[in-house]
Amino acid sequence: MKDHVRQPLWVFTGNAHPALAGEICGDLGVPLGGINVDRFPDGEVRLQVLENVRGADVFVIQPTCRPVNENLVELLIMLDALRRASADRITAVMPYYGYARQDRKDRPRVPISAKLVADVLTSAGADRVLALDLHAGQIQGYFDIPVDHLYAFPVTVGYFRRMRLKNLAVVSPDPGGVERARAFAKRLRVPLAIIDKRREDAHVVEVFNVIGDVRGKTCLIVDDMIDTAGTMVRGAQALMEKGAVRIFACCTHGVFAADAVKKIYNSPLELVVTTNSIPLSPEAKECEKIKVLSVGKLFAQAIRSIHEETSVSKLFV
Repeated sequence: MKDHVRQPLWVFTGNAHPALAGEICGDLGVPLGGINVDRFPDGEVRLQVLENVRGADVFVIQPTCRPVNENLVELLIMLDALRRASADRITAVMPYYGYARQDRKDRPRVPISAKLVADVLTSAGADRVLALDLHAGQIQGYFDIPVDHLYAFPVTVGYFRRMRLKNLAVVSPDPGGVERARAFAKRLRVPLAIIDKRREDAHVVEVFNVIGDVRGKTCLIVDDMIDTAGTMVRGAQALMEKGAVRIFACCTHGVFAADAVKKIYNSPLELVVTTNSIPLSPEAKECEKIKVLSVGKLFAQAIRSIHEETSVSKLFV
């Protein structure tokens, strides 16, 4: 059998989240690859890779967060440039996968945008994808290339274990998030409750019932993302009405759009824990109720495993 020849490792990033990319490179012990990314006067993306990547194993770190379309196009053009520069393998590292919520046709004449994004990433030159807490696990099946799907559990569960909260129950904010919340509860070895809600439209949530006993308990609401915080805040209010004594929340992606931070500050939530998968707004950074944990080391470990052709599943604890 021919020995595997390990190619040089390069890490690049665009303008979406250079702080996270720098942290990942620090954990890997490699420099961040040089790349010029700017704009033509009309707003078109213009870039040039400044390193020789011929035959290299390349990782491009770019969450497709706000501004979503700008960051997505940047990522696509970086992938194309690296492919044309003869990189041996290109991995799109997406701490946040934009358009993930549009993962199915739930109404007539709507797109499946998550599938479209998967198609254009592959067409642009991605040989594999490394993602974190996809909104829907089936998005992995939209790709015809390998997808390594990381979870923030090692970071977030560890934080709440150290808090040693008494009489704790994990709560799913809706029936669709039960699998995620159950995995969280299993790791913490605590009971699970579910908030039954009906979404009247994209921005209005009405909570109907809490399934499970939360009276006298400390509740931890677990979700993959917090966008406008409507679901989280209404869920916290419903839990308080059912007799919960303390409410915490945890998510992987702190989008915090519109007046989400204000809602959180004025809500029964004691603390909202999120990760640095995307950069936080200045308001979120200043909010005393929001705690940010780093996933830099988690991504560094995954990138090292992919580069060295070893198992990534060891990170699923």
